[in-house]
Amino acid sequence: MPSPQRGPGRDPIREFKRWYAEAARSGGPLPEAMALATATRSGIPTARMVLFRGISDGAFLFFTNYRSRKAAALAGNPRAALVFHWPEIERQVLVEGTVRKTTRRESDRYFRSRPRGHRLGSWASPQSAVVPDRAFLEERFQEVGRRYAGREIPRPPFWGGFRLVPRRIEFWRGQPDRLHDRHCYTRRGRTWEVTRLAP
Repeated sequence: MPSPQRGPGRDPIREFKRWYAEAARSGGPLPEAMALATATRSGIPTARMVLFRGISDGAFLFFTNYRSRKAAALAGNPRAALVFHWPEIERQVLVEGTVRKTTRRESDRYFRSRPRGHRLGSWASPQSAVVPDRAFLEERFQEVGRRYAGREIPRPPFWGGFRLVPRRIEFWRGQPDRLHDRHCYTRRGRTWEVTRLAP
């Protein structure tokens, strides 16, 4: 049974942070997992799961290979949507907005925070490209490991982050009899307009 809900605040970023903290405390797996939906310049959609890596100046951050399919779509059509689903607390958040790359400094800082194996994998994997077999990837991983043995692993120039600047954020919370609560925040200049939506 969902816990009692207070009314929506005026700041959706603050509200998101509160919900995210509750999701993290709930014990559910990977509260940072989010679906990223993109579309090509011609409007062909696709979606995949990525990891949320924080909020900076009101923008949602994620990181990837800039040669990946998602990055190619965003280069041609820099609009995207994110969906967070936390079934343990019966909540979802939909974020829609425009996307641009993070700065080199932001990408470098996050890359240095990753486990060493993840950094090696960033060099080894030609993300979204066709490869002959699993052995090809494992051999590339071993080769990169030998190349950087005992050395700091630099960020690949083809790897970095994106910032999604939200224009619309919708909060969904499960309620009995499918009379769910939905509140939508829409950016209007410097402020947010808040509306309630039917479930």
